[in-house]
Amino acid sequence: MNTATKLSGFALGLVAVVGAAYGVGQLTGPVTPAESGHTIGHATAGPEGGHEDAPGGAEDHLPGGLLVSDRGYTLTPVSTSGGEFAFRVTGPDGHAVTSFDEAHDKRMHLIVARRDLAAFRHVHPAMDPDGTWRVDSPLGEPGIWRAFADFTPTGAEPLTLGVDVAVPGAFTPRALPAPAVTTTVDGYAVTLAGELRPGGTSGLTLTVRRDGVPVTDLQPYLGAYGHLVALRQGDLAYLHVHPDGGPGDGRTRPGPEVRFRAEVPSAGTYRLFLDFQHGGTVRTAAFTVVAGASDHAHD
Repeated sequence: MNTATKLSGFALGLVAVVGAAYGVGQLTGPVTPAESGHTIGHATAGPEGGHEDAPGGAEDHLPGGLLVSDRGYTLTPVSTSGGEFAFRVTGPDGHAVTSFDEAHDKRMHLIVARRDLAAFRHVHPAMDPDGTWRVDSPLGEPGIWRAFADFTPTGAEPLTLGVDVAVPGAFTPRALPAPAVTTTVDGYAVTLAGELRPGGTSGLTLTVRRDGVPVTDLQPYLGAYGHLVALRQGDLAYLHVHPDGGPGDGRTRPGPEVRFRAEVPSAGTYRLFLDFQHGGTVRTAAFTVVAGASDHAHD
């Protein structure tokens, strides 16, 4: 079979592979078709017709983004027209949640990544009075995308729920770039220092330069001088990494270094996406990192 396949065939194969490899097929939510970036699916249903949480209390230890329903909250895509992406979050009472706390300057963060991790976008939808969140569709080229809703319901713990969305068309998955400590985007060079250590907290420092000159006037973005997301290759476990310090704290400088604390649950390959703002524009620098690589090197 050619590498380039029609999405329908690839979607069936991918669901089988993910379910066998990770044993979380019932947790990750459906692969839902999308037309021109519109999602028209629904969340996973349990045996009584309700939404299914992780069996056996698995939600207590799974990384974020693997579940479509967790702790009574469910991510439900909404059918739309006109190039929108829309969804609701329903609560333990079955009704749409309309009260959210701000986190990183926003009440809702929507992150989408194609399952081969070749594409990534971070957007902020607006909520209708009925609890429907809407945004111009961030989905791009054909493929299966994972949509992550990162939010904090008022009075509850922070959550990240995820659902697969399919964009029809011929699709050729791309291999991840090899691990490297420096990447470039729009004339900026970003260098990564630090290692991801499974099961513990790792310090990561990202240094931003432009034309070889350190950037010392980064602009705040989402309450920090950088915003970092890590996704694990394969199941796309979502890890929201926390900045170390921020604007106005009296000690954090606006570049060239941006520091983070990261916790990864397992050895493996991760894709890191750093959003940073300079000159009024947000750019994304991406890295491939292997967690536990140095540990194995010393075995």
